[in-house]
Amino acid sequence: MDVFALVLTVAGLSLFETVSSIDNAVINAEVLSTMRERARRWFLRWGILIAVFLLRGVLPWVIVWAAVPSLGLFGSLTATFSSDPSVLAAIERSAPVLLVGAGTFLVFLFFHWLFLEPKNFGLRSERFFFSQGVWFYAVVSVLLAVIVWYAQQLDPLMGFSAVVGSTAFFITHGFKQNAEQAEQRLLGSGLSDVSKVFYLEVIDATFSIDGVLGAFAFTLSVPLILLGNGLGAFVVRQVTISNIERIKRYPYLKNGAMYSILVLGIIMLLDSFGLHVPSWLSPLTTFVIVGYFFSKSVAAANSNPAPV
Repeated sequence: MDVFALVLTVAGLSLFETVSSIDNAVINAEVLSTMRERARRWFLRWGILIAVFLLRGVLPWVIVWAAVPSLGLFGSLTATFSSDPSVLAAIERSAPVLLVGAGTFLVFLFFHWLFLEPKNFGLRSERFFFSQGVWFYAVVSVLLAVIVWYAQQLDPLMGFSAVVGSTAFFITHGFKQNAEQAEQRLLGSGLSDVSKVFYLEVIDATFSIDGVLGAFAFTLSVPLILLGNGLGAFVVRQVTISNIERIKRYPYLKNGAMYSILVLGIIMLLDSFGLHVPSWLSPLTTFVIVGYFFSKSVAAANSNPAPV
């Protein structure tokens, strides 16, 4: 990978991690506002280390280990922090198994947002799909059946990986729904700051899964994923500290994140079935999609200025 491609990949990863973690930043800011100063400082200082080096470091390593079990535990760790050609070759051979599961997860994530989640409607079609929410489960079920049917004809492990991706989606979705309910209880509760810090760390872990899985659409190099997602996580922490209300004024950033997730999921699925996708396509489409919805958000924010 040349320098330009490397920079483009890391920048794309950072942008994707940032916009896909907006909801996480909002939850963090609202819960932190109920905590004492000392606890807030602890979370913002040490929480970034846990989020970047533990979650976003260990999770890709675990995913590589699951996708390429022949490497073993130590070999997977080597793959995470080195560029050994033989290790990279083993990862490349097992890439379809990894990509089809991650792609399934991301496409399910997009359709759930499109059909069921309340949103600011950035495109006209979004209102129509939201009114047809009952069709979400039918759409993803048929989609999973199609993916598994074609995947198992290439490799039974690919079919199993697609099922694992769908299972991971529903598990993490359950955690996120519980987090939304728990947040409301926390904001008005007398729970200790220690309990709230543990809650925020669990939420960070849940939200990090989206970013880590999406990152494999950019590159299979885990050190690059760690660098790009780490920078994105740092930006999210700064947003949490500095001006979360300003971010809330841009109503379509979440839309940009979700359409990026759809495109990345499709790229992963195509790549897993042997259709070559240029490495620059993932970061480029992320910049274009997020840029479009950011400009749309700026226009909306300027037409509805915040009260002084």
